[in-house]
Amino acid sequence: MLTYILPFIVLILIVVFIHEYGHYYFAKRYGVGITDFSIGFGKEIIGWNDNSGTRWKICWIPLGGYVKFFGDRNVFSQADQLKILEKYKKEDQDKLFVLKPLYQRVLIVFGGPLANFLLAIIIFFSIYTFVGKDFTPAVINEVQKDSPAMVGGLKESDIILEIDGNDVKSIMEVSKFITMSTSDTINFRVKRLYDEVSLQIKPDTVQGEDNLGNKINKRVVGIKLGAYNNEINHVKLGPAQAIYHSVQEVYYVSVSSLKYIGAMIFGKADTSQLGGPIRIAKISGQVAEFGVLAFISMMAYISISLGLVNLFPIPMLDGGHLMFYAFEKFLGRPLSQKTQEGFFRIGLILLLSLMFFTTFNDLKDLGLFK
Repeated sequence: MLTYILPFIVLILIVVFIHEYGHYYFAKRYGVGITDFSIGFGKEIIGWNDNSGTRWKICWIPLGGYVKFFGDRNVFSQADQLKILEKYKKEDQDKLFVLKPLYQRVLIVFGGPLANFLLAIIIFFSIYTFVGKDFTPAVINEVQKDSPAMVGGLKESDIILEIDGNDVKSIMEVSKFITMSTSDTINFRVKRLYDEVSLQIKPDTVQGEDNLGNKINKRVVGIKLGAYNNEINHVKLGPAQAIYHSVQEVYYVSVSSLKYIGAMIFGKADTSQLGGPIRIAKISGQVAEFGVLAFISMMAYISISLGLVNLFPIPMLDGGHLMFYAFEKFLGRPLSQKTQEGFFRIGLILLLSLMFFTTFNDLKDLGLFK
């Protein structure tokens, strides 16, 4: 258990700290008072006060965190502006989050997800700069008999150029693009001798294992790949190229994740792949066994996921606040306290339902349910 728990705690501490620090940075920049900076929920394990009066603390339940602003009734910044004006003196009003201009509140809230995306970019940038990025062209060495690939027209020695509109720059990307596809057919563009050929392949879904040995439902087309001319092309990138490919990777993961979630909602993707903290803990422990590089790579993807999920327009998440600010911009005034609280109740139900569903999937993954 320790091999799973310790890497999970390290991962969550770093990713959540970066997220909350994004909120903290913009809040301090715009003069908002901060009473608490918490990693985790529940009872405090350890904490200290800084010179500005902020309580920095780590709590027992490591499943998130929060930055609490001066004058907030709770960590979600619910407040009625008229009541605040009556309650606080002018010098204290200047430190109140809810009285800041709309654009500052938007930046403070968006700062958390932004920090997660930036963390992922920094990690990818470091890997591509100091370790390198693979640019080995993907060549089909074998097309399995009667497989979707054979039926669809793929042939041995085809060089895969594109999958579903995504340029295949590396043999490592083929599996990723096939796995993340959600439509009934996958569009391939391949180089065959001196021609480029476009094909549609209808994949099979089979129960298999990922690279860590976890059971998953895999989309397969029935091909075996090899390196072009049997040469591995692993290149350390310069700063400009590393930034470009890092941003591109964050963009691809974000867009693909949104497409996959949309497909799950409409019943076109496998919902059993949706996991929660238990699965993250399990995978983080497995990945940690492969070394630091694999672990920080996973951290980048978890950071993207955290930033993305927090932008969903669900009350209690950052995206829910941004949704409220959109209403405020449209209406010319903030939503009432009662209306906000109604939305938060709905958000709580949605989050608890999602938590129940992902936990059920996690327990199934551990073999406790069938």
